[in-house]
Amino acid sequence: MTVFAPWADQPPLRCLFLNNMVVDAHIGVFPHEQGVTQRVRISVTFGVQDDDTLNVGVDDLSRTVSYEHVVLLVRQIVQEGHVRLVETLAERIAAGVLADTRVHVVRVKIEKLDVFEEIESVGVEIERRTARVVSAP
Repeated sequence: MTVFAPWADQPPLRCLFLNNMVVDAHIGVFPHEQGVTQRVRISVTFGVQDDDTLNVGVDDLSRTVSYEHVVLLVRQIVQEGHVRLVETLAERIAAGVLADTRVHVVRVKIEKLDVFEEIESVGVEIERRTARVVSAP
């Protein structure tokens, strides 16, 4: 993803992420990709509202979105069946993460790992935002 602060033009958001989750997925458009799995690496970064006036917030899960929820969501979407495009898989994951009303923006990166011998990965990265208005906590 990026080393720069994400979403700098938005109200304060806490940036949460899953980096480099490797799963076997039924994915691809070509005949040799049908009926087999391919290793894909999935990274998801998402922003939830933050309060920049607090030095230390309440130590409670209700302030954020559970990483486990997103990991389970990604696994479920990947296991739903064959997907032709990495773009489609990324869009499905983004929509699933944004279904949580606490999430205001999400970035999903999907990489196919074993496509070309001389290339580490190929893939896509997308960003989706909600139309929800972020208000002060």
